[in-house]
Amino acid sequence: MNPSSFPRRQFLNRTLGVAAVVALLKDQAWAAEAGAGKVKHSVCKWCYKGIPLETMCQAAKEIGLESIELLDPPDFETLKKYGLHCAMVSFPTAMSADNKKIGSIPHGFNRLEHHDLLVQAYEPLMKTSAEAGFKQIICFSGNRDGMSDEQGLENCTIGLKRLMPLCEKLGVTLVMELLNSKVNHPDYMCDHSDWGVALCEKVGSPHFKLLYDIYHMQIMEGDVIATIRKQHAYFAHYHTGGVPGRAEIDDTQELNYPAIVKAIQDTGYTGYLGQEFIPKKEDKLASLKQAVGICSVD
Repeated sequence: MNPSSFPRRQFLNRTLGVAAVVALLKDQAWAAEAGAGKVKHSVCKWCYKGIPLETMCQAAKEIGLESIELLDPPDFETLKKYGLHCAMVSFPTAMSADNKKIGSIPHGFNRLEHHDLLVQAYEPLMKTSAEAGFKQIICFSGNRDGMSDEQGLENCTIGLKRLMPLCEKLGVTLVMELLNSKVNHPDYMCDHSDWGVALCEKVGSPHFKLLYDIYHMQIMEGDVIATIRKQHAYFAHYHTGGVPGRAEIDDTQELNYPAIVKAIQDTGYTGYLGQEFIPKKEDKLASLKQAVGICSVD
């Protein structure tokens, strides 16, 4: 978070309150009863730009993936041809009068002037995605650009609440990604899990949650397993990536993915785990197959 805005602990104590504690306790009790869930495997297509989607679908079936994600509606027919899911639909964009791509990572929900365009862009995508059976769509906070985290929280809440009635009607969930502002996305606002959780509490709908990107949050705050155990009620989806460098998730990096996946399973999570590392080895699909094996925890 922006150190010039306000103390994080004071902010969270003021924002989350008793309701968050009660919700978490209920969710933890449910997870303990349900037992560990089976994580289903997914992959982010953008990491394999040189491989056509059709080829990617064929490889996914062979490797044991059930989803290819961060795709757009024109891709849905190809996915369905191979019996694959899209665990996370990509974001829509709309051009502003000053030629900004609204809906992209830097230009999201934290600015009131973006909200009309965001609603216009998201509503048709939500309907198309729901019709295809793909019920999670990614979104972004936008960059700070001098805005305080507290103001950004208020603005995001206003914009997201405009979309919640349609989300609830369609059974769609908007999922804001936690990204690092230290290496890859300088100035991005939703760069700590605590801020994202506070936003979930303010929006107050089960149809808005977070994408906990393990790579990004390892860079920003570490303590990955403890965070998953504590805040998993707010996480709708997970992404992987090797740290440092966002390369393969093997023994060349610092994260212990089998232990992390086990922690996710222990929460009762039965959703998808999206591989979002950028393969550095020549055989990119072999790297993907290796990652699926690493994350296939019994």
